[in-house]
Amino acid sequence: MEEILENKEQQLTSLSKIGEFELIDRLTKKIVLKNSSSQLGVGDDAAVIDTQGRMQVVSTDLLVEGIHFDSHYSPLKHLGYKAIAVNLSDIAAMNARPEQVLVSIAVSSKYSVEAIEELYAGMYMCCERYGVDLVGGDMTSSVLGLTISVTALGYAQENKITKRSGMQDKELICVTGDLGAAYMGLLVLEREKKVFMENPTIQPDLSGYDYLLERQLKPEPRLDIVQQLEQMEIIPTAMIDISDGLASEIIHLCRASDRGCRLFEDKIPIDPKTFATALEFGISPTTAALNGGEDYELLFTVQQSDFEKVKKMKDVSVIGFATSSGVGRMLTSKEGVQIKLKAQGFDAYKPHLAEPENEENNAQVHDNQNDTE
Repeated sequence: MEEILENKEQQLTSLSKIGEFELIDRLTKKIVLKNSSSQLGVGDDAAVIDTQGRMQVVSTDLLVEGIHFDSHYSPLKHLGYKAIAVNLSDIAAMNARPEQVLVSIAVSSKYSVEAIEELYAGMYMCCERYGVDLVGGDMTSSVLGLTISVTALGYAQENKITKRSGMQDKELICVTGDLGAAYMGLLVLEREKKVFMENPTIQPDLSGYDYLLERQLKPEPRLDIVQQLEQMEIIPTAMIDISDGLASEIIHLCRASDRGCRLFEDKIPIDPKTFATALEFGISPTTAALNGGEDYELLFTVQQSDFEKVKKMKDVSVIGFATSSGVGRMLTSKEGVQIKLKAQGFDAYKPHLAEPENEENNAQVHDNQNDTE
């Protein structure tokens, strides 16, 4: 993760001093279009995209201050990067490649021009890393802090687009990377914020948690997996990205496909630092992986005939298989107990940062009386 820049003593510029149009000019004047499909970008009434005979995939997402991020511990450069990355993840989840994004923000006067430039620097960094063009957007004022809206445009051949609804009986359920780290990073940040708010003379102690903080503040979309799938000549039968937790996402796939599933607890990939930090907070590591969210890994299914190919893929784990809908959505614990999966991930309209020490938040992974969704 990039080192968080230290604050420099400088005279900050208020947004009202330069106005909307000069701000837009300052933020976009260095844009250079990279993709041939980007025919016309920033500076006109609309962007012009040439689909070149491919299917276009479109996704949009909002990041709202106080709901999706906390300005106390979200560096603006990292926030800008994350705003783009989470939208590119949605495109990857369709087995497509992103090429353009549009960014709109509503921002209050508490932010300076330099702060917004820092936000956009992170956006441009993510766009540059993944070869994506920022081709337009909008900007307006706000009385409620900062809201970021990003729309991503991706492309794929029609026969390669992967929906949520294609999972069939006995197919293999696969996941990329490891799970639960982003949630543990969030809990570390919240803990240190609480200490600081109670006593501002105590500086946050974040040492040793670098991996967890990076997963929370600067996630990476798994476009490398899309490339690997193409190289291995695998077309997933169903796919989704893990933004709200593994349990929620596998239930989404099961519902869309009218199927059940059997996951195996000992196959769920969890990083050792995630495991140790979960225990530090009194949380089952499996609970963190199932319900934490914001991992932005890919969850997908493949036919059994693709098993040998999947085994050769880097950073992919087979964690279970699809079943008929009548079997239900089940997790087999390490002790062999069958547990009904329940969606307990992030819900924008429900409390979403329960105290980790609260027993209700620490879902009993080894309790076979859990309700289904």
